[in-house]
Amino acid sequence: MPRPRRPRRTALVVVAVLVVLALLVSLLVTALVLRRPLPDAQGSQTLPGLGAEVEVTRDARGVPTIVAETPADLFMAQGYVSAQDRFFEMDYRRHVTAGRLSELVGQDEDALAADRMVRTLGWRRVAEQEWGLLSQEARDHLQAYADGVNAYLQDRDPGSIAMEYTVLGLRVPQQAPEPWEPVDSLAWLKALAWDLRSNYDRELSRASTYQFVPDVARVEELFPPYPQDRNLPIVSAADAAAPADAATVSAGVDLGPDLTGTDLQAALASADRALAAVPRLVGEGEGVGSNSWVVGGAHTTSGKPILANDPHLGLSAPGTLSQVGLRCAEVDDACPFDVTGFAFAGLPGVVIGHNGELAWGLTNMGADVTDFFLERIDRNDVRVDGTHEPLEVRMETIEVAGGDDVEHAVRSTRHGPIISDVLPVDDATRGPLPQDAPGNRFAVSLAWTALEPGRTVEAFFELMTARDADDVSAAAAKFDVPAQNIVFATTDGHIGYQAPGRIPVRATVEGPFPSDGTWPRPGWDSRYDWQGWVDPAELPRVLDPAEGFVVAANQAVAPAGVGPFLMDDADYGYRSQRIRDVLAARIAAGQPVDVASTADLQTDRYSPYAEALLPALLEVEVPDAFDRAGQDLLREWDLTMEADSSAAMYFAAVWAEVLELTFADDLPEGHAPTGDSRWLEVVRTMLQNPTSPWWDDRTTPGVIEGRDDVLARAMVSARHALTAQIGGRTDDWAWGLLHVAAPEHPVLGGAGSSAAVRRLVNPAPQGVGGGASLVDATGWDASSGSYAVTSAPAMRMVVDLGDLDSSTWVNLTGTSGHPASVHYDDQLEAWAQGRQFPWPFSAAAVQADAVDRQTLVPPEG
Repeated sequence: MPRPRRPRRTALVVVAVLVVLALLVSLLVTALVLRRPLPDAQGSQTLPGLGAEVEVTRDARGVPTIVAETPADLFMAQGYVSAQDRFFEMDYRRHVTAGRLSELVGQDEDALAADRMVRTLGWRRVAEQEWGLLSQEARDHLQAYADGVNAYLQDRDPGSIAMEYTVLGLRVPQQAPEPWEPVDSLAWLKALAWDLRSNYDRELSRASTYQFVPDVARVEELFPPYPQDRNLPIVSAADAAAPADAATVSAGVDLGPDLTGTDLQAALASADRALAAVPRLVGEGEGVGSNSWVVGGAHTTSGKPILANDPHLGLSAPGTLSQVGLRCAEVDDACPFDVTGFAFAGLPGVVIGHNGELAWGLTNMGADVTDFFLERIDRNDVRVDGTHEPLEVRMETIEVAGGDDVEHAVRSTRHGPIISDVLPVDDATRGPLPQDAPGNRFAVSLAWTALEPGRTVEAFFELMTARDADDVSAAAAKFDVPAQNIVFATTDGHIGYQAPGRIPVRATVEGPFPSDGTWPRPGWDSRYDWQGWVDPAELPRVLDPAEGFVVAANQAVAPAGVGPFLMDDADYGYRSQRIRDVLAARIAAGQPVDVASTADLQTDRYSPYAEALLPALLEVEVPDAFDRAGQDLLREWDLTMEADSSAAMYFAAVWAEVLELTFADDLPEGHAPTGDSRWLEVVRTMLQNPTSPWWDDRTTPGVIEGRDDVLARAMVSARHALTAQIGGRTDDWAWGLLHVAAPEHPVLGGAGSSAAVRRLVNPAPQGVGGGASLVDATGWDASSGSYAVTSAPAMRMVVDLGDLDSSTWVNLTGTSGHPASVHYDDQLEAWAQGRQFPWPFSAAAVQADAVDRQTLVPPEG
């Protein structure tokens, strides 16, 4: 007799019901948690405080264009729209820049370390001081923006503002966000300046390396001078004709005690650890930079200039920059704004873009605006010129969501805050004091121009209405930090460059260590204190150069010894020179530059690393046929780092192995070669000296390795590593399989979140071409063991001053900060493929491109 089948049928029914219920729950969660915060971008919405109606149109990618009758209404509407699209990003940045991250995410060691360091730097305190320096007009713009943000937040619970608050609420209690304040916008500029600071990584690296290689000359071999004979600076000697200021070029530093001393090195290591605790809101490392160039109309198809810009920043979701248009209904002196470009959420206006008469782009100048001072601390005093000065001490209370408050003491000297005692240190690691130490310990303080209040936000407002070179120069004079190269072009045919920034003047003092800002300075000798600031009128500028173009891509600004001293640690100029070479060749061939060719150049993947290394690699004998298969790939390679190239993948692996085999035995932990342009210049120079001591592996006593030994081992190791990782068939290799751009949500995108949450907030990774110090600057860290992209163009734009509506642009991810929005990452695939979208500007073109229309209206009565 057959068994009854009812229990099995029942079980299947139960499973089916559970599946349906799970699906319904998933849909409900999606609706309630993910889609609930999505803003209404259509119809009419009341905005208290408006003086008149404001029109907001959005294109197919959600890019808003805002049209208002007054600046107050314009910036208020921008604040409202920014909060609609990206408030959590704004709130996260606000918590970071105020040293209040623990209030948002709760008990987390990394968050607390970040809060300690940011409180020590005092970003928010400096921003509060800046408020009183600003013009009434600038304050009005900032206040209007804040009013718009707060109008959006009014009567909304956290879950209806952003899904992140709901997810975080499962960990720690979440309260309604505080009202936005104008100072919150100013504090963001401090974070921007921090990530775009100059050479402090290299300054610490020099001092730390000296402990392992106690020879200044040998250490400096790892920081070679800029190759001016190969890679031209931004401006020529003729364009920057002012002689160098003798007061800014230093001969050396007398650090007194031995720089290899245990206690001093412990202080440097502690400072390094504290600096690493600061969250990177824009990016980090040597890959953070930018490309920009402008070509005069004599060499373009339109007969007017073409300007290109692509800032290289860290990867994040949402991306750091987003597109917006800001237009006065009638452009006049009372309402002068008619501008479109890229904005930072939380800051009114646009920072890069164009108006109806002028376009501008920004790249990091890399000016040396930070110095470390070694301080001799005796209890609560610091030694200066043989006497003692009291330390300045203030107490900060850090609130921790779901935990106890943390009291944090900030100590400062005349140079700046002490950073070597920010994080707890095990005294057992410090070792004995030097015999001549007058007090308890050495400490490290940080002097940084951004710790002085300034008026940078006014420079952004002035750039938005600039019309000519004089306007750009006037704006640049207020552009204190971060020091940014400005390239510009006008619709009447001019092109130019302007260097802005607050640059310290350093005195000349004799000593055994270079004292031009590349090594730490003795805080106990006031002769090494900064002597003031470089006069903005002396900063390099150029208008309509004879060669017909300007390239500013983080290289040296001017020839050595010409103009005021700006830095010794610029990018080594391989990207900039490649751009120059391509433009010069095109012009020489009589091929006019257009928007399409300019966009193509932004994704140029020719490798200067391969150009330098390949001849030596191909000369080395690799006996084994299996090992030689990798080397054979290089013989027919076109030296471009394309995503589908097997040779590019192999070469990247060889480069990482060369750096590891050559330098791992000589450098301290945390200072391994990252593979950026500095290391390219180091290795390029060493290739000419096959017996350089750097090639020798100190871990193999009795065996002296030379250049060819290292190159052969690197090729074999790379072949075996890729075989294990990808497979033995070289046909299966492709650079994009390992070189992946994966934007990550700054709070919920990491390992601390569940896999389901990470899938929601992190866009799909994209395999890309390019690499560090290539024009297509998708940087990666050769010391990390990974080829993943660490920095990349946050956007790309090309502006045709002959027809502004023919311009193009693309963003890293999308305009929205809501993971459930179709505009969260709808530009990422195009960005990865090197494509750009049309960039309408004229009123007619914007209206024709509009998909959504929103009207913001003042309350009735």
